[in-house]
Amino acid sequence: MPIPPKDIASSRIEELRKLINQYSYEYHVLDAPSVEDAVYDSLFGELKSLEVAYPELITPDSPTQRVGNELKSGFEKVRHSSRMLSLNDVFDIEEVRAWITRMDKVLPGAKHEFFADIKMDGLACSLIYEDGLLVRAVTRGDSFVGEDVTNNVRTIQNVPLRLRETKGYTQFLDGRTEIRGEIVMLKKDFEALNRSQQAAGKPAFANPRNLAAGTIRQFDPKLVAQRPLTFVGYDLLRDTPSEVPTNMFAYQAISALGLRRNQEARVFTTLTDVMNFVYDWDKKRHDLPFNTDGLVIKVNDREQFSKLGVVGKQPRAAVAYKYAAEQATTIVRDIVISIGRTGAATPVAVFDPVVVAGTTVQHASLHNADEIARKDVRVGDTVIIFKAGDIIPQVESVVKELRPKQSTAFDYEQELKKQYPEMEFIRPSGEAVYRVKGMTGPLLLKRALEHFASKGALDIDTLGEKNVVALVDAGLVKDLADIYTLTKSQLLQLDRFGEISAQKLVDAIAAKSRPPLERFVYGLGIRHVGTQTAIDLVAAFESLERLTYATIDQLRAVDGIGEVVAESVAAWFADDDNIALLAKFRKLGVDPQYQKKTGGLAGKNFVVTGSLESMSRDEAAEKIRAQGGTFQSSVGKDTTYLVAGGKVGASKLSKAEKYGTKIITEQELLNLIGQ
Repeated sequence: MPIPPKDIASSRIEELRKLINQYSYEYHVLDAPSVEDAVYDSLFGELKSLEVAYPELITPDSPTQRVGNELKSGFEKVRHSSRMLSLNDVFDIEEVRAWITRMDKVLPGAKHEFFADIKMDGLACSLIYEDGLLVRAVTRGDSFVGEDVTNNVRTIQNVPLRLRETKGYTQFLDGRTEIRGEIVMLKKDFEALNRSQQAAGKPAFANPRNLAAGTIRQFDPKLVAQRPLTFVGYDLLRDTPSEVPTNMFAYQAISALGLRRNQEARVFTTLTDVMNFVYDWDKKRHDLPFNTDGLVIKVNDREQFSKLGVVGKQPRAAVAYKYAAEQATTIVRDIVISIGRTGAATPVAVFDPVVVAGTTVQHASLHNADEIARKDVRVGDTVIIFKAGDIIPQVESVVKELRPKQSTAFDYEQELKKQYPEMEFIRPSGEAVYRVKGMTGPLLLKRALEHFASKGALDIDTLGEKNVVALVDAGLVKDLADIYTLTKSQLLQLDRFGEISAQKLVDAIAAKSRPPLERFVYGLGIRHVGTQTAIDLVAAFESLERLTYATIDQLRAVDGIGEVVAESVAAWFADDDNIALLAKFRKLGVDPQYQKKTGGLAGKNFVVTGSLESMSRDEAAEKIRAQGGTFQSSVGKDTTYLVAGGKVGASKLSKAEKYGTKIITEQELLNLIGQ
């Protein structure tokens, strides 16, 4: 179409912006579009062409200005005007009643008026408007300080770049208005995105919450714009608190200003009404457009809310009511028994992989013989699986109506003899746990530590049998990971160590904080996993995390891995003691490495100093190794690149300069690994 003169174009641009914003509000906030998409697209195209012709007429709040420039140096840290607090969890009516009682003790005689809304499963974010114009978007972070993600949030279609002018709420267009909410990916959008992923031959995403959180922290807003995120507001803050008298008023204002909020929120004056609301949504929550695990219940009056104060990290005046963990059914294919570091024999149910609360699980601890007998869990049973605290998978109960006709009760002692014919077990009086006879916890630990430090495993110099005995007997080492906490001063307290030998052992252990992954897996002492089996497993899964969560079928598919080995590996990684041990290794900085021989980064060695914005160090290490590179903990003569993140370590920079190591930014690292 022909381009009109500037004065006419200016007027037309203003009209187009106003109309496009109205259509966008109807579509994204009211969910009631008044025109077809083609009409919107046509008007949007006209606006773009006019702005191209007259770029001086472009304003920051124009609908065409949602996608900003790619970040080059990470996200800026921003301190919140007030803390973005978390809430205490409650699980039943008695805990809600106790919460009300505690508030009544602080404010006796206060009027009861409760605001209740459905809790969204997304990424908390704060939108800051100055005189109605969006100037900043900040993630929750540690509740005090978040990250500036304004560039990315501007791409979210239902976030207005300028607040909507509505009669009765124009005061919020003057000065600073902060709207807090959740960035979510709606179920329909998540499902559509996964369909397109699969159609393109790409893997599906696991769950919408993690995808939303990961998307909003991408450095390139153009990538963010390709994913359908939605902002849903739940709070409004002003410098003058009296301008927002109640939480319900805050919701009304959020809608009036042009943002989406949950329409299901209600105000109640009695506990009975609150709980009816809770129970009602427990039945209907799966029909919601977003995922939820509960509701938020608050004191509605904001002045009263403020007077009740904060205890620790949680406000007194609000709680999160959590629904029962999501459940699923599956079939138990086997019950294997794992021997922990104390000699305890722990049964583990191995079942068909099933998705519970957004993740796939395939095994769960049955704890002990009494627990198996109480629930009467048998091989072949259909069982109900749930996640305790939405984290740890557990067997809730057996669906006995589906039990196979030839089913027999699990004989614990017979299974011990079958699975461990070379061992003898006893069950001490008054205990529920069977243990290996004649092998105390310390004796098992000594053998395990000797194996962990042996030549075929981590090959830790000077950590031989006598030193192992001395360390365990002195109580300095209570599990394998404890060796990484040893200090020279601790060793000097033992008769076996002098200045030189103590320093030598500490240095030898520190030198093995990044062992080859196959040696580390072998060193863990998993039953039936020898040197070659460890190599085969690592070659197949390439990371400890993937091996940890491998299914029985995936393990069985590895060349040289049969049924017995597959079940033994799965049982080891399902044991609570072993889960805690691996977490402790990670906390102490032990980072087993998979050495990939080929790739674009083959022969290149990387060290990261300071904090990375786009990923953790572990994630960076995995990405580097996946491209054939090597991730190092300290700068040496063979270090190719030193990646300098935030809060850079001066010593590493000094070493890099000394050895001529190239210092690169995080963005340059992302370019190298193809991100």
